[in-house]
Amino acid sequence: MKTESQKLTITSQQRVEIIEAVSALMKDKFSLQQALNQQQQINNANNEELFLELLEVIDSLEILQNYMNLQLDVPPNWASLPKGIGSIKKRMLGILEKRQVAPIEFEQTKPDFSLCKVVGTEARDDLENQTITKIVKRGFSLNKEILRPVEVIVSKS
Repeated sequence: MKTESQKLTITSQQRVEIIEAVSALMKDKFSLQQALNQQQQINNANNEELFLELLEVIDSLEILQNYMNLQLDVPPNWASLPKGIGSIKKRMLGILEKRQVAPIEFEQTKPDFSLCKVVGTEARDDLENQTITKIVKRGFSLNKEILRPVEVIVSKS
């Protein structure tokens, strides 16, 4: 029976081999962590690109829905089409929301350039310069960061 006071002894050669093995493992760990970080960055960029493309489809559905709602002489069998388009749009927004893509709630009268992108101006004498006259596209955030800014038209006196 061995006593607790016995010590394990290793040769200096074994000590060098253990240090080299631990060093190699540490290098491998660092390389794998770098590769993982790079892959996560690539995945995040691909997700952002996909989300932006889906938002363009949602924008197109919204334009179509608005157009259909303005048509007075719609054939009877098309009457439910705007509602169906709205349902598709709502489902797509729900899918994006599950992936942390959320609309930017923006109700200010002046553009906040951290959230907005001015895409046009409108000559208006009745409004102060740089007053938002129209929101062209809704903005969206991804994990609390801007994915797509709110696109606005502002007044120009």
